[in-house]
Parts: sequence; structure tokens; C-alpha cells
Amino acid sequence: MENLEKELREYKPFNEQEKRDKELILQWLQSGDEIFTRGNKIAHITVSAWIVNDKRDKVLMAYHNIYNSWAWLGGHADGNKNLKDVVLKEVEEESGVKEVKFLSTDIFSIEILTVNGHEKKGEYISSHLHLNFTFLLEADEKLSLQIKPDENSGVEWIKVDEISKKSSEKWFVERIYSKLCKKVKENITEEI
Repeated sequence: MENLEKELREYKPFNEQEKRDKELILQWLQSGDEIFTRGNKIAHITVSAWIVNDKRDKVLMAYHNIYNSWAWLGGHADGNKNLKDVVLKEVEEESGVKEVKFLSTDIFSIEILTVNGHEKKGEYISSHLHLNFTFLLEADEKLSLQIKPDENSGVEWIKVDEISKKSSEKWFVERIYSKLCKKVKENITEEI
């Protein structure tokens, strides 16, 4: 946890949302309230993968059954404090993709996400927060994809300019996915 806290302290927020969320996530990290597990019913750490193709014009997304929307891949830390391992595990579980590489070992984005109450495996899960760390990865869009039937009903490469048409989660499209697309574009410009 000390490494994550150090990395987060050094993280330079991209916008006001990240600046505010960074402050709150740091407070939660220092709370000791088992935030790496779902045992904390109010807030816990999650990871997301923003997976781009080599041209950076498509993102790998899944149709999540709970949210009835196309969304990024990711999941809960479930006690594992090595978030890079968690994100790789989630990518493989949710898409079948095993050959993926980090474009940076640093945290790519941070966000606090609200999760509305919902049913999962016959049990009601109360509304809560995900203290989310996003990593930027790349995969070959020709790799075979597979769904995870208990979580999603589709996995596909979506063109960056079509994300807003495919995802029905307006807040995510406007605040998160658009931010991630801008950050990828800026990273490409920096590389040239």
C-alpha cells in the first residue's frame, strides 16, 4: 500500500476531476478501512484497463450485463495490492485477451466512480464508490476475443469516435471516456 500511496502522491492530475478525486483517494488509502476488499461496503479499490490498438483509434470494450452498456474492462482488487496484476487478470477474464502490454507502468488515470445499487448473483449490492486506478494498455485487435457470460455479453474493438454512440452511460462518456481519449491523443503527440 505504501508504494501505491507514493505513486498516487506523485501522480499529476490531468483535470479538476482527477485533482479532487486524488485528494479523496489519498484520504481513503490512509484510513486503513480495508479498502482493498469489498468488505468495505462504502468504498473500495478497483482497476480499469484502457486498452488501445496499435493505431490508437480503437478501444477494447465489453457489454456489461449489470449496466446494460459498453464499457471499459476492469474489476475489484479483492485484497491484491499489486494493481497491475489485478488489471491483467481482469482483462483476461473479461475478454480472453492474454497478450497485452502496458504502454506505461504508471497510473494512467484516476477516478472515483459511483455504483448504483444492483443485483449480482441473486444478492442485492448497495450503492457504493469505486476508488479506481486506470492503466493504459495495448493489444492486437486481431486477437481472439471471448465473453465472460456472468459479467458481459459482448467484447469488441470500438472506434474512439463511436464510443459515445455505443455506451449508454452518459456520465462515463462525457467525463471519463472522453478524458481517456484526450490523454491517449496527448501521449501520442508527446511520443512524436
